[in-house]
Amino acid sequence: MPDVISDGVSIHYEVKGQGSPVLLLAGLAGVGSSWGPQIDLFAKCHQVIVPDHRGTGASEHTARAMTIAQHARDMARAVEVVGCGAVHVVGSSTGGAIAQLMAIRHRDLLRSATIVSSIARADAYYRRQFEMRRRMLTDSGLRASTEANALFLFAPGFQREHPERVQAWVNATSAGTFEPEIGFARIDMIVGHDAFDELPSISTPTLVLVGDCDSCAPQYFSAELATRIPGAELAILEGGHFIFLEKPELLHATVEAFIAKHE
Repeated sequence: MPDVISDGVSIHYEVKGQGSPVLLLAGLAGVGSSWGPQIDLFAKCHQVIVPDHRGTGASEHTARAMTIAQHARDMARAVEVVGCGAVHVVGSSTGGAIAQLMAIRHRDLLRSATIVSSIARADAYYRRQFEMRRRMLTDSGLRASTEANALFLFAPGFQREHPERVQAWVNATSAGTFEPEIGFARIDMIVGHDAFDELPSISTPTLVLVGDCDSCAPQYFSAELATRIPGAELAILEGGHFIFLEKPELLHATVEAFIAKHE
């Protein structure tokens, strides 16, 4: 179980499979294993690097330097230590914001970038959403907050057809211990993310992907990303914010086809 020190903080990562390298960047929870079935799907043909963000999982639990730019440096350091050369980065939500900063500031380490269910910068809707998530955590605790979050992280149709899978996610997510300093710093981090003005400088081949029922980061955010990033492709698939869990084969096939064009 390897670790790398990035700017004084221990970052944990796992490596699985062989082939061209793929770096999977998790969302707000920050734990690499949250990619679920995508890890094994990509590991069939790739060397998959799956890190835990600083402050989460098996990485050092600290709120220090909790910014998207710092996370991009952490992930760049992990890629350098693995020694696999340039990677195909796939980032979901907060991971997609990190992928943006890697493409802007660490472009020599990337072969391609796939930005899933993410934003270029927050707007009034996004800020209101996360203010309510913060309030739920403060007033009602982790369990109730997680139950509420499931309502807009999974597509309504998926919740109707697979309530047991949604409940399993709620149970697993709320089983841990909430660390307020870290948790609120991570909320501030994604709400404060703003790469809008720098996106036109991205030269890495980029796929922007979103679910058509994403209520957390609605389609218009992805359309904005695709418009701002030169040559970016936009794919809208059936699903919600957690499309990588709802439709694992569909998402994987879409990303794999894009990666294949940039090997």
